[in-house]
Parts: sequence; structure tokens; C-alpha cells
Amino acid sequence: MSLIERILGLKRVLVMENERALHLWKGEIRGILQPGEHLLANRRGRLEVECHDLARPEFSSDYEKALFDKLPEVASRHLTVFVTGKSEVAVIERDGRVHAVMQPDRRLVLWTAAGPWSRVTVDVGQSLAVEASLMRRIGQAGLASKAMSLHPVAEGQAGLLYVDGELVSTLKPGVHAFWNVGRMVQVKVVDLRRQSIDIAGQELLTKDRVTIRVNIAAEYRVTDPVKAATAVKDFSETFYRTLQYAFRQTLGAMTLDRILADKASVDGEAAGRIREQMAAIGIEVFEITLKDVILPGEMREILNMVVAAEKEAEANVIRRREETNATRSLLNTAKVMAENPVMLRLKELEALETIAGKVERLTVHNGTAGLLNDLVDLRRE
Repeated sequence: MSLIERILGLKRVLVMENERALHLWKGEIRGILQPGEHLLANRRGRLEVECHDLARPEFSSDYEKALFDKLPEVASRHLTVFVTGKSEVAVIERDGRVHAVMQPDRRLVLWTAAGPWSRVTVDVGQSLAVEASLMRRIGQAGLASKAMSLHPVAEGQAGLLYVDGELVSTLKPGVHAFWNVGRMVQVKVVDLRRQSIDIAGQELLTKDRVTIRVNIAAEYRVTDPVKAATAVKDFSETFYRTLQYAFRQTLGAMTLDRILADKASVDGEAAGRIREQMAAIGIEVFEITLKDVILPGEMREILNMVVAAEKEAEANVIRRREETNATRSLLNTAKVMAENPVMLRLKELEALETIAGKVERLTVHNGTAGLLNDLVDLRRE
């Protein structure tokens, strides 16, 4: 500072190209300083300069209201103001790129020189959904977590959109985004694919008062996600309980012998009741199978004894039948031999051949007068 400037009470202020400065004299705002060197009055140190870096384009100052009230033309020349209504969201762009997202009832003041600035206004009074291309742009700018909530819905699923606890719509597969504007947004995902459910070790009492445990398997899929989600609290739990109750009622009215003898009819009786109840809440039921019937230890021993006795009786019947057939065959053979002596002699020769094959030496006494006599006579004839 030169001596003359000091005597005259002046101060030299340098504003860089990437800066702007508020100029106050005696606490009163006088204007905005542009880049360059400025010689300002500073008698008794009453000059105040508030410097702003354009790298931070948001204008934030305690003197904002005074500037717009006292110097509106200066403020409008250097600052760009964006304001949103109570049902508006504004996406602020700088040079075509997303810079900020304004929620409803907000005001944002930016240095005009840090622009150029533009805005995209969205009316959230009708819908909270964020358009897909805008969602991607906001995400690329790193503002997604603050500006909106993301809800992915996979292929084979449906999303139920609730706003403030009210079901609004059903969402198709994809990534869906909704503005964060103070309203509660929830998405309940419902799987529409074919699913299986197993009930293992379900205990029940049969008609003849035998305690058994059964394993049940079933397949189903949701055909109406809205009905399935609103008709009951948890449709999968409801299906599980329905399977339990239906088989308990069906099997409880049957004897153990019938259950073991005809599992297919058991499945059919229970399945009809289950399908009717599940269709009412938007669920299609496919196969229902009674996989296993597990008996108590003492009952298994009794049944094993019964089965063993039955098999023994069957074996005895088969044995007697075969003995009868063998006796009948012997009787028929005896009749044939009695009526045909030559056949009897041939049988004797067969027996002799069999014996001869098993011994080293065979001696025939009485020559041809005995066993071979008739055979010799037969050859002479």
C-alpha cells in the first residue's frame, strides 16, 4: 500500500478471475466486485470485503437478503435463483450436466458466472416415479442416495408400490426410482415363479387312534400378486397352514390301513380343498404329495410281524400248490408207464445212464435176462 493510499484512506482489493466479492462500507452492502484490481475507501477500517470462490457455485452469505433487497439489479446480474413449489422437484444442470436436485419448497442461489445453468422441473403431485433416463443421469452424478430411492424388481417378480401405506400400483421387472420428497415409499416384491414348500414331521392321529408323522410336499405360484399380498398377512405362511389343516382333517378321518394302502386318493381329497382355498387369495396350487408316513417304533414292529406272517402264509400256499402239481405229474407219469412197458424200460435205461455217469464201473448180473431182456427182444424184432 502506497503512502498516498494510506493518507487518503484507500485500500487496494484484488479479485481473481475465479472469484467474486461482496463490498460493504460501514456495514452497508455496496455491490459485487468483478475480477480485477479495485481501489476502495477504507477510512478507519470500515471497509469489509467478503470473497467467494466460484469453484463452490452455491451462493451462501449472511448478506444474501440485504443484497436482494437493496441491490436487486446487481443481484440478478450476478446470481441465478431457482425456487421450487410445494409439489415440484427441480433438477439443476450446469452446462448440460446434473449439478443438484432440489426438493419441494426450496430455494437455491448460484453464481451466474459458474454456469451456464438450466433446470428440469418435475411435478411430484401426480407421480413420485423418476423417469428412467433422468434416474441414470442423477445416479451418474452421485446424487441418487439423497434425491431418490431405488427399488429393483427382478425377472419373474412383481413389485407392489405403497405410498404412505396405500397400495398405488404394480411394478414390472426393472429398476424403479422414486423421489425423496417426504412421503413414505415402500415396494413389496412378490415372486411369481413356481415354488415348492415342504412340511416335515407333521404329527396327527388317525381314525383308529394311531399316532403317525407325515411329510408333505407341494408346489405353487402366485397368479394375482395384489390379492395375495392384501388378502392375508403372509400368503406363504397361509399356504403352509392350509396344507397342515387339510391333511390333518383328511388323514384324521381315515384308518392307518387305508392311508398306507391308498396314498394317491389321500392326496386327491386334500388337494381339492387346498386348491379352492388358495385360489381365493390369488395362488395356483400344482402337485400336492404325501411323501412319507412315519410310524412309531412299536407300530413298525407290529406291522413288520403282520407282513412277515402274510408273506409266510403266501409262501405256504405256493409250496402246497407246487407239491400238488408235482404229485399230479408223478401220477400221470405212473399211469403212462403202467400202460406202456417199453416206456418203463426206457426210464430204467435213463436211470442206468445217470448212475453210470457217476460211477467208475457198473456190473449187470443175469446178462440180458434181467434189466435188458425186453430191450434185447425189442431189438430182435
